[in-house]
Amino acid sequence: MTDDLLPDLTDTPALLREAAERARAGGDELAALAHLIAAEALESHRAGVAGEGAQRIGMVATGYFMKGDHARARRWYELALGLDARQAVAWQNLAAIHAKAGNDGHAERCRERAYALQRVYVEASGQPSRRVLLLCAGRSSGNVPFDLLVPTPHNGRIKYAIDYAPPAEDAALPPFDLVFNAVGDPDIAEPLRARIAQFAQTCARPLLNVPERVAVTRRDRLPALLDGLQDVQTAPCLRIDPADPIHDKVLDEARQRIAAAGMRLPLLVRPVATHGGEGLVRCDTEAQLEAALAAQAGSFYVSAFRDTRDADGSCRKYRVAFVDRVPYPYHLAISPHWMVHYFSAGMEGVRVKLEEEARFLADPVAALGERGAGAIAAIGRRLDLDYAGVDFTMLPDGSVFVFEANATMLVHRERPDGELAHKNAYVQRIAEAFEAMMRARMATRV
Repeated sequence: MTDDLLPDLTDTPALLREAAERARAGGDELAALAHLIAAEALESHRAGVAGEGAQRIGMVATGYFMKGDHARARRWYELALGLDARQAVAWQNLAAIHAKAGNDGHAERCRERAYALQRVYVEASGQPSRRVLLLCAGRSSGNVPFDLLVPTPHNGRIKYAIDYAPPAEDAALPPFDLVFNAVGDPDIAEPLRARIAQFAQTCARPLLNVPERVAVTRRDRLPALLDGLQDVQTAPCLRIDPADPIHDKVLDEARQRIAAAGMRLPLLVRPVATHGGEGLVRCDTEAQLEAALAAQAGSFYVSAFRDTRDADGSCRKYRVAFVDRVPYPYHLAISPHWMVHYFSAGMEGVRVKLEEEARFLADPVAALGERGAGAIAAIGRRLDLDYAGVDFTMLPDGSVFVFEANATMLVHRERPDGELAHKNAYVQRIAEAFEAMMRARMATRV
């Protein structure tokens, strides 16, 4: 045992008990308890006695997983699964650990094991007001914030990994009152479109975010979707699905498509189904473009770059959430960099930035102007989704430039004692609006 806090699959119960004593002497009661549980589980397993030891070890692993200690969580999950490989949640969380570490092959194999065992996961306690079926893609969670929008215990949640479930399984689902299609990323939803549509045809309950409305928010389809809206601008975007993976042929295909679209440098290149700037490259030169295109391992997007720096040299990205087509302000990120994300914009500790954000949250119409606010409201109506969002900036002429708009916009609460706690009242408005919409949909169902 190279680390007293990490179990080894070859450890004996005696070694595990020794490790428990060392952990207790070091003040780590969780590790001590974990090793004692593991020792008892190993003894029962080797004696051929059935018990709950593997499940208890899995619970220890989940404790570490929830704390973000993935190294320890992984080893405890591996021990638990070595004793009993029928623990779907353990495989699921182990897949998430491997995915975060970039071990995509391991992650996919773990997901296959998890969803071969179980496609339905029920999260309910007490007497929830309603039971909501969440249509999920087991291969990717995306950014749909259902923890905020469909919170427990007020709601009983039934997560259904529909990408792994055969149609016959739809009829065997637990009872539910409402369906929320949480497969909000159109790239992830695309191969599942027919499957979700098939589910929708036989579902007698209200369905939020119908799949055909999610599909048209794909990056390359968004300009056409928003075309004709007054005071709304977008950047041309191409999706390249290489017909041949050979390097030179990919480059030729991409260059031909870019030229045919009349797109010029600078350009942005990114893999499909990515968010938060993952894999996003700005290409200002032909050499940079060639390198970015050559680095793509599958389908990718090429879009025109728009310099949206304001007079003060900063780049601003506003985010508005739509609930039942109505806009609700969520945040404003102000960054010195062209790739604007709230987490990297340096908002905390900068009073002038936080004050500007607070003004936007308190009065979006005043912050955006009548034209800008009207354009955002029109985008919500054009998206025609029950939950969606838009990232955008304001141009000098008062019009809106859209970065992206889709059903997978992340919204979450901040620490109540933190510097960003001012956002929580507006996050709560989004949560309350979604709750009101769910009540209304259930009240009008036939």
